[in-house]
Amino acid sequence: MPTVIHPTAVVEPGAELGADVDIGPFAYVGPRVRLGDRTRLHHHASVEGNTVLGEACEVFGYACIGGKTQDLKFKGGDPGVRIGARNVFREYFTVHAATAAEGFTTVGDDNTFLAYGHIAHDCVVGNRIVASNAVGLAGHVIVEDDVVLGANCGVHQFCRIGAYAMVSAYAKVVQDIVPFFIADGQPAIIRALNKVGLERKGFTPERLDRVKQIYRILFRDGLNRTQALEKLKAHEHVASEEFQRILAFAEVSERGIAPGA
Repeated sequence: MPTVIHPTAVVEPGAELGADVDIGPFAYVGPRVRLGDRTRLHHHASVEGNTVLGEACEVFGYACIGGKTQDLKFKGGDPGVRIGARNVFREYFTVHAATAAEGFTTVGDDNTFLAYGHIAHDCVVGNRIVASNAVGLAGHVIVEDDVVLGANCGVHQFCRIGAYAMVSAYAKVVQDIVPFFIADGQPAIIRALNKVGLERKGFTPERLDRVKQIYRILFRDGLNRTQALEKLKAHEHVASEEFQRILAFAEVSERGIAPGA
């Protein structure tokens, strides 16, 4: 279908619209925004600043994408937001630009962000993430691929959420959550293997067994973190994707790995 712009929408001169874009009543598109093909803005949605949305994104009412960082350290420049394809932002969701002069807050592809959530400045958010209502990601948070974030959970600045992890509703994340596991609590700790989530992502029984072995070594064998990582490195399955992902994650952890229950 051709591009449709409702008569009450505001599309500033300079905005770049892809093919078949749909802009609803009272929506706003800023002068430096680029919208990908087949992107849809519902009524009262706003996309502003130095912002790029990829193809087939959908932004619902009162969501605001690309606003100025809330970080008080902001000193000017032209930071922005870069968002991939096929993302859904539900009502009142916000994504803010980076703080550094030429930095970007980035979001990958195929994510679903439910109402009232927030992605703060300088976050790096991956692909195929589901964030339930009122999820809050503070500045510089990294969320890897295939993560599920429960309603009302909050993630502290500079924390990292590993791939295939699940953070439970109302959890308070103050340390890094390793891949493959479920975190819950205030502060959040590792409670269990994300077995159902991994099965839904196609993990074979062999892969699940390797993840179970990682879980026992990290959180059940009574080892300190250094000892546990050394045991993982010496394990017969150390070359597997699961072991390598955990070891690589631990290598770059800045806030430390959340403990087990």
